[in-house]
Amino acid sequence: MSTHARGRSRWLPATIASRLYLILFSGLLIAHGLSFGMLFYERYEAATSMLMSNLEQDVVVAVNLLDRLPPEERAHWLPMLRRRTFHYLLGEGQDGPPPSTHTAREMTAMIADTLGPRYPIRATMLSTEPERFQVHLRLRDGSPMVVEVQPSIMPLAKWLPYVLAIQLGLLVLCTWGAVRLATRPLQRLAEAADTLNPAGDGERLREGGPTEVARAVGAFNAMQDRIAQYMRERLQILAAISHDLQTPITRMRLRADAMDESPERDKMIDDLGQMQHLVREGIAYARSAHGASEPAARIDLNAFLESLVYDYLDTGQQVALSGRARAPVVTRPHALRRIVANLLDNAIKYAGAAELDVAEDASGVQVRIADRGPGIPQDELAKVLEPFYRLESSRNRDTGGTGLGLAIAQQLVDSIGATLTLRNRDGGGLEAIVHLPAGGAGVAT
Repeated sequence: MSTHARGRSRWLPATIASRLYLILFSGLLIAHGLSFGMLFYERYEAATSMLMSNLEQDVVVAVNLLDRLPPEERAHWLPMLRRRTFHYLLGEGQDGPPPSTHTAREMTAMIADTLGPRYPIRATMLSTEPERFQVHLRLRDGSPMVVEVQPSIMPLAKWLPYVLAIQLGLLVLCTWGAVRLATRPLQRLAEAADTLNPAGDGERLREGGPTEVARAVGAFNAMQDRIAQYMRERLQILAAISHDLQTPITRMRLRADAMDESPERDKMIDDLGQMQHLVREGIAYARSAHGASEPAARIDLNAFLESLVYDYLDTGQQVALSGRARAPVVTRPHALRRIVANLLDNAIKYAGAAELDVAEDASGVQVRIADRGPGIPQDELAKVLEPFYRLESSRNRDTGGTGLGLAIAQQLVDSIGATLTLRNRDGGGLEAIVHLPAGGAGVAT
């Protein structure tokens, strides 16, 4: 991406919904502003024309009326001749500079044309903010008279700001509704993609809405079915091979047991034991893909973990339990037991002891299995959750293992709607955190 393109995208919102909000609201606001501006300008022109026309007609009538009245009666008529934007005064008025604004000069010229040479006039500017000027003239008897003008082309109604606020509110509401209607199917599609389960028991989206969205939803559902079918076939092959290997391995073990004592016989029995362990782990991995078929249940997590820890203590393993959950959890018990057991086995295998801790917060319950073993290189923390991936190249079960223990735990974690996180501990060792969402989210009861 070019520097110009990166700079341009940095000013745009990150989400489609935010960009649609910006585009629609900006477009509607500009269109509304243009419409309001055109109406305002049209009203301004109409009001200006009306003001000039009224002033032209009123000045002629007022000047001629006052000119024909006796001087002592003129003051009585002034209040009746008063208008909102101009009024009449008897006297010399105020001195000042000539009119300096376009409106004042235009109105002065109009009054001069209207009164004609019979009433010579002189204009003086009183102020520009607000605009106010006087037109001086003399009646036929020589009495001075002033027309004081304060142009106010178009007073704004008090209710107009409220109308504008309501209109802007409607624009925001319509924009929000339109964007929500357009992006809600995409949001559901993104959420379904985040929770996609290769086992095929994930949420199937309802096909509907606009044609493009319906096609995308249909393609997503079909993709989910194909992935599930592929996974079932792969696991069936793995399970079948692992199962079928047990028979020849057992026969070979019986034959080896019948052989005379020798170093070669012991090595063969050891190799057959490793093979048998690998086969069992392969079968266990294939079965773990169907962990979601186990019905969910509400369990007392404290009693559940205590029972598991006592089983390890009875066999002489060093496992310490701390922390408590405040409430029962909804999960698949057998799958959870296998997850915690695999993680404990892994910790005991590499460190000789394990620490099991339970903590609870608003998002759910965390079950932490920690050890003080050698840990895992940072760049391989994600890889060790993959099937058959081992940190050691050796095939020795006592060092490298089969590479399936953590993979089985990861697959079972997905099946119960939880998450598994691995991280190295300060001071050495590995920490595995199983996060069970509050309310058993992702687990169908």
